[in-house]
Amino acid sequence: MDGSLYRWFNRLADRSGWAHGVMRFYANNGIILFGVLILLVYLLARQHDDHHGVAAAVWSGGAALVALLVGQLIGSPINRARPYEAMRNVHVLVDRTTDFSFPSDHALVAGAVAGGLLFANRRWGVVACVAAVLMAFARVYVGAHYPGDVVAGLAFGAVVAIVGGYLLVPFLTRLVDRLVRTPLRPLVGNGRRAAALAEAREG
Repeated sequence: MDGSLYRWFNRLADRSGWAHGVMRFYANNGIILFGVLILLVYLLARQHDDHHGVAAAVWSGGAALVALLVGQLIGSPINRARPYEAMRNVHVLVDRTTDFSFPSDHALVAGAVAGGLLFANRRWGVVACVAAVLMAFARVYVGAHYPGDVVAGLAFGAVVAIVGGYLLVPFLTRLVDRLVRTPLRPLVGNGRRAAALAEAREG
């Protein structure tokens, strides 16, 4: 089934040469977009003194690293060969590698960042989700992965981000609440929220 779907994507790429440049670029470099989205959401949350948003944005980056580690733990024992190593007469639009195919590292990072940003900023989280699906599509389109590799990557990354979001973001938010009262305040907020809480206690 996975091989048949891969062949279908390969035939699609054969008939859409006009898209090769864009898909190749995004498949190789689109991961940078997810770093930009994390930074954007972090800066917006910091500007609005949204401590939860700051914490969730930080966790989005952490989730990507954790997801990559999980991917290594899962992928190494499975050691699935890349589709272009297992199948003949397929075209590949990116450089060939010899590492395992399942799960896709690009999809892991994309899924983790998208899942994490949904905790920080729903609007930008949705944008990240769309970008993650496009990344998964691009990795199959250029011939680097089976469809199952990228679906698993998105799913594993999202699960890591969501589970960590429920378990860790509340703790990180409390940490940001404390940091805003220290000299590190410029890194996490503008202090308006802390001042308002202090006034409320005094009142």
